[in-house]
Amino acid sequence: MKTTTKEMGSSTDIVIDGKKLGWRNFLAFVGPGFLVSLAYLDPANMEADMNAGAVYKYELLWVTLVGLIFALVIQSLAANLGVCTGKHLSEICRAEYPVFIRYCLWLLAEVAVIAADVPEVIGTAFALNILFNIPVWVGVLLTGFSTLLLLAVQRFGVRKLEALIAALVFVMAGCFFGEMAYAKPPAKELFEGMFIPKLKGKDATASAISVFGALVMPHNLFLHSGLVLSRKVPGSVRSINQACKFFLIESGLALLVAAAINVAIIAVSASVCASNNLSSDDVERCGDLTLNSAAFLLKDVLGRKTGTMLYAIALLASGQSSTITGTYAGQYVMQGFLNLKMKQWKRNLMTRCIAIVPSLIVSLIGGPSAAGRLILIASMILSFDLPFVFIPLLKFSSGSTKMGPHKNSIYVIVFSWVFGVALIAVNLEFLVQWSWDKLHQSTLPRAMNVFLSIIVCALFFIYIVAMIYLAFRKDTIEFFGIDKIHADAQITMEKGVDNSQAVPYREDLADIPLSR
Repeated sequence: MKTTTKEMGSSTDIVIDGKKLGWRNFLAFVGPGFLVSLAYLDPANMEADMNAGAVYKYELLWVTLVGLIFALVIQSLAANLGVCTGKHLSEICRAEYPVFIRYCLWLLAEVAVIAADVPEVIGTAFALNILFNIPVWVGVLLTGFSTLLLLAVQRFGVRKLEALIAALVFVMAGCFFGEMAYAKPPAKELFEGMFIPKLKGKDATASAISVFGALVMPHNLFLHSGLVLSRKVPGSVRSINQACKFFLIESGLALLVAAAINVAIIAVSASVCASNNLSSDDVERCGDLTLNSAAFLLKDVLGRKTGTMLYAIALLASGQSSTITGTYAGQYVMQGFLNLKMKQWKRNLMTRCIAIVPSLIVSLIGGPSAAGRLILIASMILSFDLPFVFIPLLKFSSGSTKMGPHKNSIYVIVFSWVFGVALIAVNLEFLVQWSWDKLHQSTLPRAMNVFLSIIVCALFFIYIVAMIYLAFRKDTIEFFGIDKIHADAQITMEKGVDNSQAVPYREDLADIPLSR
């Protein structure tokens, strides 16, 4: 077997002559999954995990486990779609759907990017507050400048910057693992929480949705389907299957690390807040835990002062590293749906400014506690937004018009649809229950309550109709041409000889830096 790998700028050209790639060539595929995994360690995940542990102890660990398994499935579907079609998800949506539907999906995708950006803004503001005692609302304003600074530093080598940020994030992960070893959470409760689903107590469903929404982010699907396009893969069936396999392994490794960190955060929060040795101040913090007040969770390992400083530095790194994934995802969304190419710094600044507005208003009016709750709300928005990205992705990756012989197996299709329908059902159940409680407790005039009830019912109906439309609409645009090739030509391609049907290399994505 003869295999060569050529580096071309920030992309990798993989040339294959034979039946199987060696394990060394796996490194040529490393990058997209680990870059995407940064989003699974952002401030939203930290906030949701710490609150879930403080309030429900170990009972919501299963949400983390299930969420990351589901994330692995759909992230691999996104990667496969990009490899097989040579287009990322938003480009296929633009080609497939009518104009009105396309613009609706674009708006929802932008909402997802902004909702994912809000925790980054607030997390950075909290870190600045802890480090320099800067008011949270001032820190929110400063995050706009931090984005420009981050983009400026990338000029000196984004791989070095990503490595530094990732190192800082994993420093905090090490702290949580150390605290977990010190706190010694009960093994029985830990495993029960991971493998026995429970939703007990008030607002348990809302907390589970926020944890899930913080893990499975819609904008990550646009991002992953685009990042894989910087790898040149020959177009034979065997070569594409091998590439999809390697991207799956890479995503699995990245998400395994993310899963371990998220489980550790929940376990530490649960163990520390259940301790009998907490001071009255720490007991109060556990009752209303935010990123701004959670540094005490590390006091047993590092001491209160050192733990606070290191926690703040890692929180700052977490918030800023997430801007990388948000930046690239926003680029794909805007370029794909609108065919509009905007300079990176303009798009990122525009999105960040939009995210700053709600964060600034909430932090001015409600203070740090309210800003922390905004992170949970943003996570819930992401969960409700997910089906509008997940359903098109599953439809495209399951049909021969887009994937040819690489379409999803029946097992993947069944699992994904069952899980997707369950997610939609939980979202709808929570929406109905939440709306009913708010209207029932409302002190507004009766006429206003009736009017609001009509609006809620209308939104409920639109949500269901939209899901049905996306699920049952027949795909018409073909992207994969291998099924039209004569049988002899396909056999030749199977041998890896004829690469005339290679997935096209995307020059417009060549400047995207990928860690290796």
